[in-house]
Amino acid sequence: MSETIHGQVTLVGAGPGDAGLLTIRGLRALERADVIVADRLGARGVLDGLAAEGVELTAEVVDVGKLPGHHAVPQDAINALLVTLARAGKRVVRLKGGDPFIFGRGGEELAHCREHGVAVEVVPGITSAISVPAIAGIPLTHRGLATTFTVVTGHDQIQALGGGRDHTVVLLMGIGTLANSAITLARGERGGECPVAIVEDGYGEHQRVTIGTLDSIALQAARRGVRSPAVVVVGDVVTLSPYAEGFETLAALAPQPARLSPSSTRKAPQQ
Repeated sequence: MSETIHGQVTLVGAGPGDAGLLTIRGLRALERADVIVADRLGARGVLDGLAAEGVELTAEVVDVGKLPGHHAVPQDAINALLVTLARAGKRVVRLKGGDPFIFGRGGEELAHCREHGVAVEVVPGITSAISVPAIAGIPLTHRGLATTFTVVTGHDQIQALGGGRDHTVVLLMGIGTLANSAITLARGERGGECPVAIVEDGYGEHQRVTIGTLDSIALQAARRGVRSPAVVVVGDVVTLSPYAEGFETLAALAPQPARLSPSSTRKAPQQ
């Protein structure tokens, strides 16, 4: 006879970290949960934001957040934890930054739970690949400028990523490999003059936008001390951002850093 499992796992996308961007369905799942297994990015910001707004959650919170280069809790252990909690009859919310299925290993967690007979529900979230550029006024597609976009991580091999400046590229987790990515993309049809934007800490208190080109962006990022989390956008849609005012001067940034437009160095507006 198969084991009866009374618990359930709900994979909830926390979005980029602003509690206002959590879906109502996601909020209801958090309110019903016995245990919340939370990521560091996005998820923790949402929980803190809800608390600040007076939303009281009764669930125990288990932090399994990962830092760049340091996995506090290995993915296999997270998978096993979800199954163990559900088999104990708990209503478990796995709160993941962004959307669970966009570079969030949500698919792996879903498959593991199902393989072990645990019921799983998925509540989509707003991925940072779209929402963070939006806060800087950058649409990933725009009539006359871009008809398609590709989302990749900085760890991916992007040599084969074709297209020109009308094919927007969004790099997640890409600050550590920014110089290599910029050089690689500049070798193709996009060229070194292709516009680039980096949006740091989207929706956070240290939100900041840096505008440049594929030729200049690595130097700019080093000089400004750009840090993760950040989303990098490559393509002509970057010129639509209010932070790209005076963009034509940015190609000469490396020899003349003083010519950087003031609009590309100020912080993004707080939300």
